[in-house]
Amino acid sequence: MTALDPDRSALLLVDIQPDFMPGGPLACHQGDAILEPVLELMQHRLFRHVVATQDWHPSGHISFASSHDGREPFESIELHGADQVLWPDHCVQGTPGAALHPSLPWEQADVIIRKGTDPQVDSYSGFRNNIGPDGERPPTGLAGWLRDRGVDTVYVCGLARDVCVLWTAEDAVRAGFTTYFLWGLTRPVDPATDPETRRALEQAGVERVNASQLR
Repeated sequence: MTALDPDRSALLLVDIQPDFMPGGPLACHQGDAILEPVLELMQHRLFRHVVATQDWHPSGHISFASSHDGREPFESIELHGADQVLWPDHCVQGTPGAALHPSLPWEQADVIIRKGTDPQVDSYSGFRNNIGPDGERPPTGLAGWLRDRGVDTVYVCGLARDVCVLWTAEDAVRAGFTTYFLWGLTRPVDPATDPETRRALEQAGVERVNASQLR
């Protein structure tokens, strides 16, 4: 990797919210272990641009298993022509579990991208929603926001490694950004998916790096 250019790079903090921590309804494996190192990275202020994404579902969201009679969390259905995992109710708008985690200095974030707000469409990536009824993945506006500020490189971390962080990294590459994945600052819902996640990142052209390499 090349040296970090703070003016042309952005730190993307994906869904660091209590509902994804141990004890939450959709807990990532050891999800709280990223809080201290993410805090340390933010305290170094290496990035001029910091972006947070926030899962922000209305109650009764279509991705919740509770919205489908007879279905259980982590079952899959077909939705809008694509596979959809049914999740436990999580990150419901206005609830404490949907807040950005209070242990991090969110005043550093230039913008917060809320996703999953459409009750009929799920949203994993910070760049695009999942497939909707029209077969399209509508953009969130993040790519344009970054380009308007001269950003061409992003460093991605957060939760969950195997879902929202992965999708965000893949979409960042599709949008034309050089993309680095801060592996140690992510945690998966299911650790068994790690080999598959590594393969997906390699195929997408995303480089896995350690936060220590940025100092």
